[in-house]
Amino acid sequence: MIIGCRMKGETALLPESLRPMELTVGTVTPGSLDDQVLKFPEQRPPARWYAALAFTSAVMLLGFSLIGYTIYTGIGVWGNNRPVFWAFDIINFVFWVGIGHAGTLISAILFLFRKRWRNAIARFAEAMTIFAVMCAGIFPLIHVGRPWLAYWLFPYPNQRGPIWTNFRSPLLWDVFAVSTYFSVSLMFWYLGLVPDFASMRERATSRLRKGLYTVLSMGWRGAATHWKHYEKAYLLLAGLATGLVLSVHSVVSFDFAVSLVPGWHMTIFPPYFVAGAIFAGFAMVVLVLVVVRKTMGLQNLITDNHLDVMNRVILGMSCLMGYSYVMEGFTAWYSSNEYLHHGFRNILFGTYGWAGWLTITCNILLPQLLWFKKLRRSIPAMVFVSLAVTAGMWFERFVIIVISLHQDFLPSSWHLYKPTLVDFGILFGSFGLFFTLVLLFARVLPVIATTEVKAILPGAQRRHEGGVL
Repeated sequence: MIIGCRMKGETALLPESLRPMELTVGTVTPGSLDDQVLKFPEQRPPARWYAALAFTSAVMLLGFSLIGYTIYTGIGVWGNNRPVFWAFDIINFVFWVGIGHAGTLISAILFLFRKRWRNAIARFAEAMTIFAVMCAGIFPLIHVGRPWLAYWLFPYPNQRGPIWTNFRSPLLWDVFAVSTYFSVSLMFWYLGLVPDFASMRERATSRLRKGLYTVLSMGWRGAATHWKHYEKAYLLLAGLATGLVLSVHSVVSFDFAVSLVPGWHMTIFPPYFVAGAIFAGFAMVVLVLVVVRKTMGLQNLITDNHLDVMNRVILGMSCLMGYSYVMEGFTAWYSSNEYLHHGFRNILFGTYGWAGWLTITCNILLPQLLWFKKLRRSIPAMVFVSLAVTAGMWFERFVIIVISLHQDFLPSSWHLYKPTLVDFGILFGSFGLFFTLVLLFARVLPVIATTEVKAILPGAQRRHEGGVL
């Protein structure tokens, strides 16, 4: 990292490893930036966008239809059994909550550390956080079996008198943690959109669009007082969101860690879940951004340098996940607990051992390809690794839940778990919902925060030139 200001010629004389990262390619001006990014909500989408939306919407409708079928028939249509009471529904919940963490880390934590490479990708990552949490919220709702009684999870004055929710239950902690996470992320995302709504208001040609953007921009004029209050509010929300990045998935891990099930009752679970959430989230962000920058022609704003840094984060998180796996095995060995020994052996050599080895291969071995700079900047290589990580992190949740539950303390309670077509249909439907929301966002709202990118353009702020990335 280079701290301080240097002239352009002086920077060119530095070794390549010490040069500040180029965050844009070619000549980008504030005017050309607005024209390039804000034109998409103003134009009619191409035919391929409609085709993609039709496909994802069909998958989403399939998932919602099967959810309706589940509510009408009962959760007996799932593969859950005794003792595997938790299965695809909770696996999907933990998976989607984890996907959302990369967006908050990019938008909040990296903002507090003033990492300028986040500016071009933060808006999209924040949107993916909101969409992932929306997908995650579906599964606990249908898992309770009677979703029309889900309001019992919320503490509210009622005629039942002293009968309140059980605040000692980690499942209730999830309600508060995830709902708070969604609310703060939504406010943080919307606040960043306000200056762009004002820019779109000035560019609007129809009265309807102008009126809509006028309401959404909340009277923003770009005055000094507006920027003062905006930056203060953005900083406060970033601070709140930073705590939530660490707390939300830690609370989700308590669903497992506070139990007595062998393989769950471990103190490593909170940091292990947070690292896994960031790992899976960054992989999904890379997957989506690769497609977005190509189809929307944003290679000059979302550059290879951005993808390179995100791939480094994926590599770092992969190493942390490897350490967590080793510590989990060491804990099982050192504890001298026969039940814990049995549970860990099942991960590697049991009936579902293939899922354990698939998890290790996808999460630990394949990401090691990213040690090589050429592969970190290769689109096929990073897509392959990101797909592997996404699949591996889903199977990791499968390993944690199914392998730990399918053989209870008593052999008479052992039972194999087999998912049904309804299970798979609802899982695919959640992906359909996620990508449908991504497609709508990409055409309705600006995918890049133009005001933040303008701040890092050459000459925009003298103190940023050659500064910390």
